[in-house]
Amino acid sequence: MAAYPDNLHYTKDHEWIRAEGDAGIVGITDFAQEQLGDVVHVQLPRVGEKFSAHDTFGEVESVKTFSELYTPVSGEVVEVNEALVDSPELVNSSPYGDGWMIKIKLSDSGELDRLLSASEYEDFIESQKEE
Repeated sequence: MAAYPDNLHYTKDHEWIRAEGDAGIVGITDFAQEQLGDVVHVQLPRVGEKFSAHDTFGEVESVKTFSELYTPVSGEVVEVNEALVDSPELVNSSPYGDGWMIKIKLSDSGELDRLLSASEYEDFIESQKEE
């Protein structure tokens, strides 16, 4: 069973966010990268783009499929992980570390409270497997 870091907030779309002051680092969960398989391309937004919570901010393509990426919170992209252009496989090898995708300045930090904790996300994954 995958371990989900307790210092992150999770979405039912399998994104995570780690709050850092008035910003958050966003990526996809270990479960999501396992489901996708080997990631071969990641399309990310430009710095300065603004999103509302649950908006599509990019795509990840694997050898099996492609999936849209959704922002867990509202805000403005202040940084993108340029390393993913040349090394998209970082999403597989380090989903909670070097495989992060964007850094977003939070419009409303209260939105974090509406996301799932690690244990809630783990329960959600287990319930999906049972269906």
